[in-house]
Order: sequence, then structure tokens, then C-alpha cells
Amino acid sequence: MGPENMTTGRSLQLVGPAVPGRDLTAYIASVNSIPVLSAEEERELANQYYYENNLEAARQLVMAHLRFVVHLARSYSGYGLSQADLIQEGNVGLMKAVKRFNPEMGVRLVSFAVHWIKAEMHEFILRNWRIVKIATTKAQRKLFFNLRSAKKSLGWLSNDEAQAVAEDLGVDATVVRQMEGRMSAYDKAFDAPTEADDDEAYQSPAYYLEDSSSDMAREIEDAEWEEQQTSNLHKAMSELDERSRDIITSRWLTDQKATLHELAAKYNVSAERIRQLEQNAMNKVRGVLTA
Repeated sequence: MGPENMTTGRSLQLVGPAVPGRDLTAYIASVNSIPVLSAEEERELANQYYYENNLEAARQLVMAHLRFVVHLARSYSGYGLSQADLIQEGNVGLMKAVKRFNPEMGVRLVSFAVHWIKAEMHEFILRNWRIVKIATTKAQRKLFFNLRSAKKSLGWLSNDEAQAVAEDLGVDATVVRQMEGRMSAYDKAFDAPTEADDDEAYQSPAYYLEDSSSDMAREIEDAEWEEQQTSNLHKAMSELDERSRDIITSRWLTDQKATLHELAAKYNVSAERIRQLEQNAMNKVRGVLTA
């Protein structure tokens, strides 16, 4: 059995970048700066926590995976809820996943943790499903209350009425329509009724809140790999001399790619010499990318 000291996901106390503050941008930059663990490093830390109850190892596992919580939180940005709150709930799920992670399962922690992170985010969305704010800014709140008093009936405004309200409130008519739509929306049960048939069941949010057709663990890993490769490319390019860097950029990294002869004329050398410089530079870049 796993360690007993961390009885709940919230028992592992984290400080610093583990808790989103007022500056969400700074928080995201902070967690993205935490190095990603290799498979071997992750397995070693997981063993230390699972078998030796090493809470420092658990903390390192959590900190190294905070960026994945941010990635998942972005996929739920359309529900009108605070990204910071979603991330905070996801972090709780991540800690629960670390507590339950068995290194003998033969999978990476991110693949195992996706379920727990999503579960906490889903629970948070459900708790706030009926209190999602339809007016989040001062201007929207003013429009909301004024529009309620300006509407003369419970029905939808006609185009002329919407235009008149817009002129009275000093906003565009499309803004009035958007707010009217928000005001006219109604709450809907997350799960389908038990007696619902298949057609009714598929209309419930439980079926479209999560895209079951995608492998989120793979998407996160692919995004992380792409980010790492981009970082390595910048590093490799910075190690080239100015001429080689310009040749690689002109030949491969711009929309209007230069020819060997154009670069030969620019540097007053032969096209063959440019090809040699390009080949040498490419070999250096590949060396960094595959290291």
C-alpha cells in the first residue's frame, strides 16, 4: 500500500508557484520554468515516495507537473470560471494522483494524473454551474441591470427595440443581443435523467463537457515535446556564428526562402561554399536537437 502521511490530496502543503496568486501570467511563467522530469527521474522520485514516504520526492513530482494542470485548465476556459480557480482545483487533483501513483504500473505520471486533475475541475464546474456570472465586468453589470429594466416584455427584443436600448445605453446593438442571450439562458442538469432515452442523454453536458475522442495525456506530452524542441532549436541557433545563423534562417525559417546563389552573392563566396556552411550548421543544430 502507498504512504499514509498524505491522507488527502490537500495534505501535501505547497508554497510559491504551486498556488496561483493574483498575477496568473506570472504564475504560469513560473511553473513553465520548472524543469520537466525525465522518465528515469520521475521513476526514482515515485519510488522514493511510494516505498519510503519521502514527502520531498512527492513535492518535486507535483511541482514538475504543474504545467500540465495549466494546459488542462485552458481547455475549460469557455465556462465563465476563473482560470486561477480551475488551476487551483486541478492542482488538488494532481496531488491526489501523486498520492495514489504506483510506480510499478509502468505508465508516466501525467497519463495517470489526467483523470484526477479533470475530476477536480469537473467537480468545481458542477459546484458553480448555477452561479456562473453572466456579467463579469463593470460595464457588463451596468448593461445587465439596465437591460432588465429596459425590456418591456418577457419576449425577445425586436431589432428596433434592441437598437433603441443600445442607443439609450451608449453601446452597440450586438452587445445588447449578447447580454440578452446570456440573460435568457437557463440552467441545465449536468447528467441526463435516469429515464432519458439515448437522444435526450446525448444532449446533457456530461457528454460534451469532455472530448472523449482525444487522448489528453498524449496531447499534453506532444505539446511538451514541441515546446522542448522549440527551446532546443533556439539554443542551437544561438550557438552558431552570425553568418551560419543567417544562412539557416534564410534557407529554412522564413516564408521567402533564399537560394544558394542569392546567399553566395550576399557573402561574396561560391554557392558550393554556402552549401557547405549550411550543411555544417545543420549538423550542429541536429546535434543539439537529438542530444
